[in-house]
Amino acid sequence: MKPIIAKVQQSQLRKDHPVFRPGDTIRVHVRLKEGEGDKERIQPFEGVVMSRRGELLGESFTVRRVSFGIGVERIFPVHSPMISTIEVVRQGRVRRAKLNYLRARKGKAARIKRVETYEKPAASSAATE
Repeated sequence: MKPIIAKVQQSQLRKDHPVFRPGDTIRVHVRLKEGEGDKERIQPFEGVVMSRRGELLGESFTVRRVSFGIGVERIFPVHSPMISTIEVVRQGRVRRAKLNYLRARKGKAARIKRVETYEKPAASSAATE
């Protein structure tokens, strides 16, 4: 990408999103237009991040969830104004960047291992008191 275009796009990026990777379970709050009026509501879409692609303003990610036995995938632009917020519900440990193999699996076979995050013991803070 040309440096001038990259510099212009850099100023338009959203910086309020958390860090998430493929394998993480996230909840994307999407703004939806209601009817013909100016009504707007926020609808959450929770699922597993299948992939991320692109860079800067062209970056997007795919989220997959199973709804009533049918797999539903949505592709979201990362810096879209239609995304209200993104929450990381659970971090997953995978060894691939693209999780397309999950489409063929169902039930327990489609599970992803959780990332174990350990906090340091509070013994150091107790010693200072």
